[in-house]
Amino acid sequence: MSDHNHNAADSNEASSDDTMTDASFDGIQQHDHPLPKWWIWLFAGCLIFAPPYFWYYHNGTEGRSLADQHDQLMAENLKLQFSQMGELKADRETLLRFTYDDSWLRVGRSIFKTNCVSCHGRDGVGQVGPNLQDDHYKNVTDIADILRVLENGANAGAMPAWKSKFSTNEIVLVSAYVASLRGKSDGTGKPAEGREIAPWPPAPPQEASAEEPASQG
Repeated sequence: MSDHNHNAADSNEASSDDTMTDASFDGIQQHDHPLPKWWIWLFAGCLIFAPPYFWYYHNGTEGRSLADQHDQLMAENLKLQFSQMGELKADRETLLRFTYDDSWLRVGRSIFKTNCVSCHGRDGVGQVGPNLQDDHYKNVTDIADILRVLENGANAGAMPAWKSKFSTNEIVLVSAYVASLRGKSDGTGKPAEGREIAPWPPAPPQEASAEEPASQG
């Protein structure tokens, strides 16, 4: 009986030794247990899921990232508030006012990213169309000319006319966004085209107006 207990103890000790690692930390050894199968499958699933997820959301396609979706939702919410401003005038004074209004520029940015990036690139750095971030322009000598170019097009149709596709409010707001891009070039966009023109006029005085979008929240 004693021999049997002794052999059982030796067997248990040997079995215990088989599950210990060779590493020892402050006299403490670790069991060498395999990872749970659920953990291994979870890790494998992450490896399989990650490449298509990264490609879909982070390959530069407009509108797929969380930031783009947030901007779109904000812009859609602001568009619902167009009724506050009524029908805008597509003139120089109105364009100047909205060029310096960050709240409404989000709407202009959404319109731009939906319709203009294929030619002008993300954030207006230029692709087929010119870079909108520098101080050089081909068809613009004054900020009001942006409205004219958007409405009627330019360069024999290379720049299409948008007056039949956009409302007047949309033309004003996307023109304001285009104007706001000026001076943001970091030198990595398309080389400058056209001639350098005078800076935009300064922001007009602040006025309390029903045109300011309602606060979110």
